[in-house]
Order: sequence, then structure tokens, then C-alpha cells
Amino acid sequence: MASQPRRGPLALRLRHTTALVGVLLIGCPLPALGQESVTTTQNPLRGAQIFGSRGCVNCHAVDGLGGDVGPDLARSSRHRTIQEFAATMWNHLPIMSQRMQELGIELEELNASEAADLVAFLFTIGYFDPPGDVARGKELFREKKCIVCHQIGSRGGVIGPNLDFVGQYGSPILVAAAMWNHGPAMAEAMEARGLERPTFSSSELAALISYLESVSSESLDGDVYVLPGRPSDGRVIFVEKRCIECHGVAGRGGGIGGDLAQRELHRGLMEFAVAMWNKAPAMMGAMERRGVSVPQVGAVEMADIVAYLYSVRYFAESGNSARGRRHLEEKRCLGCHSLEGRGGDIAVDFSQLTHIESSAALIAAVWNHSMVMEAAMEERELPWPTFSADEMADLAAFFQTVAGTR
Repeated sequence: MASQPRRGPLALRLRHTTALVGVLLIGCPLPALGQESVTTTQNPLRGAQIFGSRGCVNCHAVDGLGGDVGPDLARSSRHRTIQEFAATMWNHLPIMSQRMQELGIELEELNASEAADLVAFLFTIGYFDPPGDVARGKELFREKKCIVCHQIGSRGGVIGPNLDFVGQYGSPILVAAAMWNHGPAMAEAMEARGLERPTFSSSELAALISYLESVSSESLDGDVYVLPGRPSDGRVIFVEKRCIECHGVAGRGGGIGGDLAQRELHRGLMEFAVAMWNKAPAMMGAMERRGVSVPQVGAVEMADIVAYLYSVRYFAESGNSARGRRHLEEKRCLGCHSLEGRGGDIAVDFSQLTHIESSAALIAAVWNHSMVMEAAMEERELPWPTFSADEMADLAAFFQTVAGTR
């Protein structure tokens, strides 16, 4: 399968952790996979189109491309969760709405599917992962003995490939690709020299990648672009690369590596990538025992696999339904809304909102509701309630309970 970068509207420079996950996932080998039990399919490619068509790009840039009114969404300074994104969107809606009016941008409604796609787009550009610490990455390059075999900026060994390509392309995807695709050869070389194979934490891997990008002596002749991956293609690749022989998805597939659609996993990109790298020896051993060769994976293929995993909710988070119910009371939501017949009579009863089946659906609901709620609260001189990320997660859990999906 070809791995050529895709080009098109809102093309993104390939410098994020998008495929870093996919590259290290390729773990194990099984039969074709059905997805009937998955109720929500998030498509990052459609999310990129929504980001442009709905005017988000007029205020927010992605890696320097776009507006400068709001923050650059690909240059997050700290870790964010989907719930924190929902809370941030909600808490800033009055300011955002005012600014959009000033710029002549119409505030359009989002449906749950569109919100899910938008979140998937943000996920694939690295919005939910923090950048690494360059100084710490420099220390790790020596501590982990990377410098013994690899050269960066004319310093280091020449046993392994020169890592200046990392800086040339600015791509953690390529780092991850090398780690997986050259894993067997790396293991043999290290064993021959009596070197212990390093393991990483998620923050260490992020720091190491940031350092490699910062010191590369190579320059980029032309940008390399890739659009967010396609879940449908990722599903096919997941089967073709025989990942499904060890990893189940929504009850279908192998049981050796666990079911990747289980809600208890909740891994972020870096955390997941590190888990796969640290477990690679065991994974490759299992593949060898089954007579399965280690598959090579291209950048676009990795992005597609990541999109597929996102679509089956591998990267989901969940809160506490009971706490979510309490938040509705504590935030004085029941002044206008009712809950099971108790509370206000101005707005809908929360117990009737059976369509909020996911965090993405909640994002759509709070976005759409804000257009009516802001005016009503101004009229009554009521303060705009704010929510933390944890509180938003609890609200999502509560509404999922109402919808019968928990």
C-alpha cells in the first residue's frame, strides 16, 4: 500500500504525534473485523473540513496556518483532555460569540457527528498532547545511550541511522516509524554490543522527540503535508497488517493484546506509543512464534490507523454520572432547566436529552445551547456558569446514562 502524503485543503505539516501511535501499534497478528457495535465513527478528515468551513480557521491557526485571534491549536502548552476542550469551549463561549460577531462570522450549529469529527481532527494534530522538554530530551539522548548508535547534528555514533531527518521533517511520526520499522535490526545491534534496550515514559519520549527536532542540522527543502487519517482505511490496514490477530476491537479479533475499544484503556497518544515501544520485544516475540514478519508501516498508514482507533473510542475518557447530576444542581442549571420534573420550566428537562450519547454530542449540545442561553442569561442578569474538565467529564457520563449508553 502506498504511503504518499495526501495534499488538499487545510493540509497540515507532518510534525505532530498523529501517527506516532499507529507506527508503534502494529503489534500482532487475525480475520476480518466487523464494527457494528461501534455507535460513533469520528473522521478527522471531515473534521478538518469543518474546521475550515465553519470559520474556526479565521480565529485559530493550526501550526501557524490560520488566524491569530485565538491560540494555535497545534501548539498546546500543556496536556488537554476531550473534556477540558469541552469545558474551555463552554467557558469561553460568551467571548468567542462576541468576537465572531465582530468579525462577521455566523455562529452555526454543530450536530453530534460534526462535533465528533472536529474533536478527532484536533486529536490527530496533537492538540491533546503537550510538547516535550528540549533540555530533558538532551539529557535522555545520552542517558538512554541513543548517542552510542545515532548521530544528530554531527555528534554521536554511526551504527544506526542519522537522526537529522527528524529535524528535517519536524515529524514525530518519522521517529516512531523508525522505532517500529527498524525495531528488529535495532534489537540485534544493541544485543551484539551489550547495550540494554531503553524504555520510555510518555514525557520522556516527548522530550526526546522535541530535542531531536531542535538540534537537527538539516533544513527542509519543502514542506511535507498529510491530512488527518481516514478511519475506514485504518480499519483495513489494521486487518491487513494482522494487528487484529492479537488485538480485539469491540469484541472481535484476538485476545492476546486486549480489546482496544474497552473504555478502561483511555490512553493518550504519547502514553499509547510508549506502551507499544516498551512492549515491542514481547510483541515481536509473539509474532515470531506465529511465523509473522514485522510489518512495515508508512506515515499515511499510521495516520489512518490512529483515526481508526479513535473511531472505536480507544482514546475516550469517562466521568462519574452521579457527580454529573450534582453539578447540574450546584451550577444552578435547574433554575431554567428541570430534572425529572423538578426545577425550572423555561428550558428542556435534562432527563429528556437522550441524544447526548458521547462527549462529542455534549460538545455539540453546549455549543448550540449557548446561542439561546447567552441571551436568556443576559436578560435575567445571571452569571455564565463555568465548568472544569472533570466536571464536564461527569456531565458527559450523566447524559450518557440518560441516553442509555453507559
